[in-house]
Amino acid sequence: MKKVYDAKAMHFITIFENITKVAAKDCILQENQVIYIVKMSDVGTAVGPKGINVKHLERNLKTKIKIAGHSDKVEEFIKSLVAPIQLEDVQEEDGIVTMTAKDLKSRGLLIGRNASILRAFEQIVQRFFPIKELKVK
Repeated sequence: MKKVYDAKAMHFITIFENITKVAAKDCILQENQVIYIVKMSDVGTAVGPKGINVKHLERNLKTKIKIAGHSDKVEEFIKSLVAPIQLEDVQEEDGIVTMTAKDLKSRGLLIGRNASILRAFEQIVQRFFPIKELKVK
C-alpha cells in the first residue's frame, strides 16, 4: 500500500531522519504526538543513547514522540506500538486481534476514554495489516 503524506508529515519525516540517521517506514501525526514506525532492528538507534534523539526531536517538533518497530508479525508490531504498556498476550483470529493486558491499569491505558486510544491503535495497525478490529481483554 502506497502512503501519501502532506507537507507537514514530510517535514517531520525529514527532521526525524536527519536527527536519527534511521529511515522512517511511516509517520503518523496525531493530536498530541507523532508516531514514527521504523524497522524493528532500528528502534534502539532511532531512540538514541538514553533517549537523546527522542528528546531532541520533541524539542525541535514541540510535540511528544513515539518510536515503534515494524514487524511482519502483527503480534510483535502491536507489542512494539503499545510499549511501554505491558501485554500478557496478543492473539489474532479471523481478522480480530485481542490484546490481553497485564492488569487493570494497563487495560485502561490501552482503551482510553470512549475507546479513543484503542481506535487510534487500531487505525495504525490497519495501515500495515488487514485486521478488522482490535480488542482488549
